[in-house]
Amino acid sequence: MERPESKGNNLKIAFALMTSLFFMWGAIVSLNDILIPHFKVLFQMNYTETMLIQFSFFGAYFLMSIPASIVIGKIGYKNGIVAGLVIVGLGCLIFLPASWLISYPLFLFGLFTMATGNVFLQVVANPYVTILGAPETASSRLNLAQGVNSLATTLAPLIGAYLILGDYNSSAEEAAAVQLPYIGLALFAFLVATVFAFVKLPTVIKEHGSKVKGNVLKFRQLRLGVIALTLYVGAEVAIGSFIVNFLEEPYIAGFDQKTAAGYIPLYWGGLMIGRFAGSAILQRVSAQKVLLIASLASFFLVGVTIVSTGFISMWAMLGVGLFNSIMWSNIFAMSIDGLGKYTTKASGILVMAPVGGAIFPLLQGVLADMPAVGIHLSYILPLLCYLFIFYYAVNGYKSRPGELEMVEG
Repeated sequence: MERPESKGNNLKIAFALMTSLFFMWGAIVSLNDILIPHFKVLFQMNYTETMLIQFSFFGAYFLMSIPASIVIGKIGYKNGIVAGLVIVGLGCLIFLPASWLISYPLFLFGLFTMATGNVFLQVVANPYVTILGAPETASSRLNLAQGVNSLATTLAPLIGAYLILGDYNSSAEEAAAVQLPYIGLALFAFLVATVFAFVKLPTVIKEHGSKVKGNVLKFRQLRLGVIALTLYVGAEVAIGSFIVNFLEEPYIAGFDQKTAAGYIPLYWGGLMIGRFAGSAILQRVSAQKVLLIASLASFFLVGVTIVSTGFISMWAMLGVGLFNSIMWSNIFAMSIDGLGKYTTKASGILVMAPVGGAIFPLLQGVLADMPAVGIHLSYILPLLCYLFIFYYAVNGYKSRPGELEMVEG
């Protein structure tokens, strides 16, 4: 396992800088929820076609995680952060020619590029935050960083809805609405990259050498943890992706697009509150117990969303965000707990889990387009995701005798 050489204030400064990365990718991810209804109207698409936004974005996590890990292994974690931020900025700038040409494929390429930059940042930030202090409080630190991430996911849709959604006189005017927020994101990414280029972070010491052999997926807790994390991201992103269209339904709330978009921050705000609260709770309660309660609550709320209508269904769906809050950090920490020298390699695999955000919104879009199912019953998909996460919290996280010998054999 890796550990930082510096202590005290240096670790606090490093943690503060790392949280800026969580803020960055939180803003980018949540703005997709504004792009979905905006592009659905602009390009006159069905749900399946519109969910290519999330497919292109989160697909990058699956395709680029290993290449990003290899590059970071060669250039170092600090240069990896700078590279990731520059790639994010360039992806944002691709939205300029995409809006001029009104090209959906070019918009998707911009999203893929932004996500590739995010992959670089997450390959470094998630495991690095877990080692900036005592191992037993790793989940707490990751929850706090995720809380900052959720602050961005709460604020960004508010700003995005104000700048992007509205009534337009032409397609060109509607396409141009995305320019200002993404130019702003690009400038922020380049600014943070400049800070990281010149700041000195705590040196990371490799205690067991730079190369570790062995198939880490033979660890049961990691193997099932990858599945649980993939399902969690899939469920979280799918619910966020459909908020506007779901609340537009006359039997749910009957809101217009801009009004419905105003409720997106309530979903992501639940994650923010839960993560800050979870950071304190996890100082006293085990990650396993907290994950068990949160997964059971999420399963219940999605169930209520499906079987009810009106504001009961709406608030049940939005309430899932509160219990989603601690899932990433807890599943991540439980998956790598006790893996020792295999921690970094295992973390590299877990960073691929956001591919769930590519697959499940698209699958839910397919269900929503089916006349026999529709958008309401399509929530059965995230319901099943939370059922598996509950299983992981009950039993899936447990290791089995002889696993270390199997990995090294």
